[in-house]
Amino acid sequence: MTIPELVTDRLRLRAPQPTDLDECVALRSDPDVIRYIGGVPQSREAVWARLMRYIGCWTWMGFGYWIIERRQDRAFVGELGFLAAKRDITPPLGDSPEIGWVLCKSMHGNGYATEAARAALAWRETALPPGETVCIISIQNAPSLRLAARLGFLVITETTYNESDIRVLSRKCSL
Repeated sequence: MTIPELVTDRLRLRAPQPTDLDECVALRSDPDVIRYIGGVPQSREAVWARLMRYIGCWTWMGFGYWIIERRQDRAFVGELGFLAAKRDITPPLGDSPEIGWVLCKSMHGNGYATEAARAALAWRETALPPGETVCIISIQNAPSLRLAARLGFLVITETTYNESDIRVLSRKCSL
C-alpha cells in the first residue's frame, strides 16, 4: 500500500516514518496537548506502537494517519488521519473511518488543523466508499469541538470512553 501524500498551501501530510518517533513522543508527552486525550504522557514504546498502528491501518483498511509538516520549513506540526480503532464504546462506532488530530502546542491557533483536516476529508471522499466519518472528542475540548463543527460534523450522542466524558460526532460523505 502506497500512502498518499496530501499537499495544501502551507502543509504536507505524509506517511509516518521511524524518524518521526522523537517528535511524536514529545507531542504525546506535552501536558497541554494530551489533557483531553487521556491526560497521561505516552511512553516511547506506546508511541512506537501507535506509529505501527497507523501503518497497519493503511495496510489493512486503505486509510490511516499522516504526519503533518509545515511546507516552508518541514517543521513537525502533528498527526492527523483516520483509524479503524474498534473501540469498546457504547454506542459502537461501527466500521466508519474515525478521524482524529493532535497538533503541537506551538502550532495551535494557526489554522493548521482545519487546513489538514479539510485535505484529509477531501481525500476520504474520493478515495474511500461513500458513508460517514466519525470522531470522538472530550466534551471539555472546546477548540476541537469547534473544528469538528466547522468541518460539518454533527453531535450524535454523549457517552464515556476510558472514564472520560466525550461527544460522538458524525459527518456524511457528500458523494
